[in-house]
Amino acid sequence: MSPADIEARIRAALPDAVVELKDLTGTADHWQARIVSAAFAGRSPIERHRMVNRALAAELTGPIHALTMDLLAPGESSST
Repeated sequence: MSPADIEARIRAALPDAVVELKDLTGTADHWQARIVSAAFAGRSPIERHRMVNRALAAELTGPIHALTMDLLAPGESSST
């Protein structure tokens, strides 16, 4: 699955999202994502993950085997 396809699905659910993707294995099925969206403000980490998982539900059953996520609201700093 291409990074553009993943980003498009995320941005369909979170239109303001800034998405950075890294293919961890070179096989386009293990991804690391850093997503910044105002929609994450005031939400717990699990709520944020659920939002992204819903956006990628179909892809997570097939073309995406693994997805590591760093999900931030604007102004938050990454711990990684």
